[in-house]
Amino acid sequence: MKFIPVKGTRDFYPEAMRMRNWIADAWRSASLRNGFEEYDSPIFEYLDLFTAKSGDEIASQLFNLTDRGGRNLAIRPEITPSLARMVNAKINALPRPIKWFSIPRLCRAERPQKGRLREFFQWNVDIIGPQDELADAECVLTAVDAMRELGLTSNDVQVCYSSRELLSEVLESLGVKGQSSADVMAVLDKRNKLPAEKFEAMLSDAVGDKTAMAGILKFLDTGAIDPDASPAEIAASAGIAPSENATAAIAKLQAFGGYLKAFGIADWCRYDTGIVRGLAYYTGIVYEVMDVGETLRAIAGGGRYDNLLEVLGGPAVAASGFGMGDVVLGILLEEKQLIGDLAQGVELFVIDGSADMFSDVINVVGRLRSVGAAAEFSYKRQNIGKQLKQADRRGACKAVILEPDGVVMIKDLASGEQTACKLAEILSDPTTIL
Repeated sequence: MKFIPVKGTRDFYPEAMRMRNWIADAWRSASLRNGFEEYDSPIFEYLDLFTAKSGDEIASQLFNLTDRGGRNLAIRPEITPSLARMVNAKINALPRPIKWFSIPRLCRAERPQKGRLREFFQWNVDIIGPQDELADAECVLTAVDAMRELGLTSNDVQVCYSSRELLSEVLESLGVKGQSSADVMAVLDKRNKLPAEKFEAMLSDAVGDKTAMAGILKFLDTGAIDPDASPAEIAASAGIAPSENATAAIAKLQAFGGYLKAFGIADWCRYDTGIVRGLAYYTGIVYEVMDVGETLRAIAGGGRYDNLLEVLGGPAVAASGFGMGDVVLGILLEEKQLIGDLAQGVELFVIDGSADMFSDVINVVGRLRSVGAAAEFSYKRQNIGKQLKQADRRGACKAVILEPDGVVMIKDLASGEQTACKLAEILSDPTTIL
């Protein structure tokens, strides 16, 4: 019987594992640079945690099970509900702002597609506590920081942002309320993923009113937010009634844009009214990281979710954050030829000049590894030339050749230069050849 991996999952052979670690290392270093602390949670939670956040229909999109005690559990499809649960449990003991990050393995029971698998890794960055749009901007800065470290530029990706709060006010002013508003938002979330004619047909069906439809399309055509214009002027240009809530939402967008500029990442970002984010728990600024050609799925997405902790049994606390998956990001890095040589090399390859010196090879390797050096050797006894070829294949920087007379030749495998020392010196102090 032949066994194969489950559809929508991946085997990580060493070369794939090196790429996975390279991406995760960039995520982790960007998180730490920007002041975030790492956390993690169990890979499965009570199913109710996810249905409380996303509704009962989410159960069909999860890998869920009933344990021997009759409890309904689910493998985590995201980590934000776990984050909210953990924070709620210690809300009064945690210093604010709470700046946490995680790189969990997640699973979703859905049809595998390009850029979307059933099992994947996702970088999550969240700030809990501050109500100011500075927290949203700092999350975006952290995402940009990691993408820069991976070699991407603003010519490769853009952070497209908008405001769920402003969109809600627009729909309210046009008479689109309640479930109709939720249905329209679900269609708007597909705007950048559908041909224009199909999108407008779906929107028309969801809105059901020509006047409201015209108002929504006018709003969607709104250009960049002018940082110097008054909120009332911006509202008027977009065909929005200058209500107190609408002008407040516009002011928040202006503040967010100002913070992006102050952080020096404004060229990475652009205002796009088509960014809605499908999840209903978002309450303010929302954004998606897209490849410039928009040929791929969103690389990352996030925004402000001020009600989630309260929905999951905690107090009303402001929160903002994003998730970035490894699958689409990996595809983009490959397309941009940014992955480079991730081969795992060794510092030193220890070679025996004669077969009776193999015990000395083992001794030297042990001493070198004890002081932190990456040292390797050949299991197979063969001549020096073949061992040198093996050292080259392993990407070793230097070959340490033990000669029968107690002399050790240290060969730089890049330049070919050689230096000599005594075996006794290495055994006494292995750091002399590092």
